[in-house]
Amino acid sequence: MKRLLALCVILMGAARADNWTAFRGPQGDGRSGEKNPPLKWSATENVRWKIALPSAGNSSPVTWGKKLFLTQSIDPAGRVRALWCLDRTDGRRLWSREVRCDFDETTHKDNPFCSATPAVDGQRVVASFGSGGLVCWDLEGKELWRKDVGRLEHLWGNASSPIIHGDLVIANCGPGERQFLLALDKHTGREVWRVEEPGGKFGQAAPDWIGSWSTPVIARIDGKDELLVSWPEYLRAYDPASGKLLWFCGGLTKLVYTSPMVGDGVVVAMSGYGGAAIGVRTGGAVGDVTASHRLWRVERNPQRIGSGVMEGGYLYFVNEPGIAQCIDPKTGEALWSERIGGTAWSSLTLADGKLYSVNMRGETVIFAARPQFEVLGRNALEERTLSTVVLSDGDLFIRTHQSLWCIRRAER
Repeated sequence: MKRLLALCVILMGAARADNWTAFRGPQGDGRSGEKNPPLKWSATENVRWKIALPSAGNSSPVTWGKKLFLTQSIDPAGRVRALWCLDRTDGRRLWSREVRCDFDETTHKDNPFCSATPAVDGQRVVASFGSGGLVCWDLEGKELWRKDVGRLEHLWGNASSPIIHGDLVIANCGPGERQFLLALDKHTGREVWRVEEPGGKFGQAAPDWIGSWSTPVIARIDGKDELLVSWPEYLRAYDPASGKLLWFCGGLTKLVYTSPMVGDGVVVAMSGYGGAAIGVRTGGAVGDVTASHRLWRVERNPQRIGSGVMEGGYLYFVNEPGIAQCIDPKTGEALWSERIGGTAWSSLTLADGKLYSVNMRGETVIFAARPQFEVLGRNALEERTLSTVVLSDGDLFIRTHQSLWCIRRAER
């Protein structure tokens, strides 16, 4: 009996391995376990299916089994926002649930409403709709709970995605005059803890441009889980169970878009808008570790929106101007910088030693995850996109402002 139970656990784990459950995948680090992922496609080649979307959006889909979930604004003004459940084999819509926002929430033209990616754990799916709140459904579309987070207002809107960790849903709510880190019981929506982030502003003028759009990341450090969040001026680590601050490191600047990136005993956090980047040594850290654990700080960088990937002792990154970089995470030194073309907001996705970056004109550039630069493929869809490539169970998904595409290798 014990051997049978063990086998069931192994099979369940294998079944879950292909699920893409949150922004940047199950671990929030852009890493996929896919082998032999698609390398060649176009608007007419290796397209498994394609569906039209009613308005633009920057979120990515998530998957569980044969279901795919996507946040979607039904109208460009963002008054009606929705979570769609699709059949991942053909793109057919199985159900749609709407959330209304009865006031004009501010955002930027490049950050349409519903830019937050949902999170799914096999029993429930949670979506953040900005001022529309956090809402949880079961996988058949029954609403389980919703949490009013109040009005979130910033000149450039909001975009941070929720994560599910254990029995908690954790979300970075903001930016703006109000910004806070929130943990809810995933079963009931009850608030478990909240951490206020001081110093928010609406962002109307350049001196007031401040805020974090960073999606939190859970990292296993010294045998314990740490919740890492990049805030204006600081990288902070919390106990995810209680919200207690464990340690923090200074050196970031006022605008932060990327998630923290963790590997080989180092956390790398990067500011946007040409701001600073820092590398922080993990382990044994309590309180302010700026002097004791900060390994490096680079004052000025290109604009950075999307997050990078740690692999094989290197950090790979694509800056907004379309410049790919390989960085030593322990020193901050760029080992190579290569222009791959196009303006890019997407985060990198890694599969089978290959890195996928999609630019705003819908061209996906694939390059090798190794310290010698090599382009492995270029594939154009010719539709505007600011979202991130998703790889799940042989399929590659790209959400553009017009469509959701499913790509699959011809031989499969």
